[in-house]
Amino acid sequence: MRKIVLPLILVLITLPVFALKPEKAYKITPDSLGLAYKEQYVKSKDQIDLITWTYSPNAAKDKQTVIVLAYGDTGNMSHWVHQARILSEAGYRVITFDYRGFGKSTDFAINPDYLYYNEFARDLKAIMDFARKTYPRSKQGLLAFSMGTIMATLVLPGAKTDFFVGEGYVKDPKAIVAFIKGAKNKEVLLPPGSEAYPGQAPRITCPVLLIAGKADQVTTLADANAVAQQAGNRKVLAFEGGHGMGFQALTRNTPGDLYVQAIDDFVR
Repeated sequence: MRKIVLPLILVLITLPVFALKPEKAYKITPDSLGLAYKEQYVKSKDQIDLITWTYSPNAAKDKQTVIVLAYGDTGNMSHWVHQARILSEAGYRVITFDYRGFGKSTDFAINPDYLYYNEFARDLKAIMDFARKTYPRSKQGLLAFSMGTIMATLVLPGAKTDFFVGEGYVKDPKAIVAFIKGAKNKEVLLPPGSEAYPGQAPRITCPVLLIAGKADQVTTLADANAVAQQAGNRKVLAFEGGHGMGFQALTRNTPGDLYVQAIDDFVR
């Protein structure tokens, strides 16, 4: 298999952080790459302004499918411009957004010692509702990474979503906290209600594709397989690599082409 070097910004975000490190400034914007997109603000139920970038699909390949992208615990949505470009060129309409306290979304006091905040799930729900309302005739899907899979798991039970793709799926936040304590001797905090989190995954009814690195020691392949076995409409795609390295590893001729092919096959 011929290896292709991805843009540096794509490689940097693959490193596991597991600490809240929001960034306000954007490193890159879609227009700097000549991409067709629209910037809008969406209000959450508790009146938080969330910035979004909606990438238009390649007209010749338009799949009439919207993918909401929920990233992890660091940076902002500018770190995901290249992934959004790859997906939009494949025919998907992609909506990226920033959680409160990230990018140009409303400021929010964040303690970096927390693994996540429940409020981020409210943000994701607002964006998913926005996508459904704005593009009612399109298929709706969610693509989440690392901490974003926690938000997905909190939101998806009962949600009107056609599919969920999660990379670096968090099966149990307490296990992540324990791993960080053992590996880095760092105390990480969890928000109220986190003890009920493991019971949410079985309640997700839409088809699920979990993408897991065989060398991922945190969100492990074994965890992904265990969650997939909870329902008959779930699959696991394993790749050679560690946490967050899916796009990089699932590449043959162009960056992330095998990753996109896996989503295409799953959605069909």
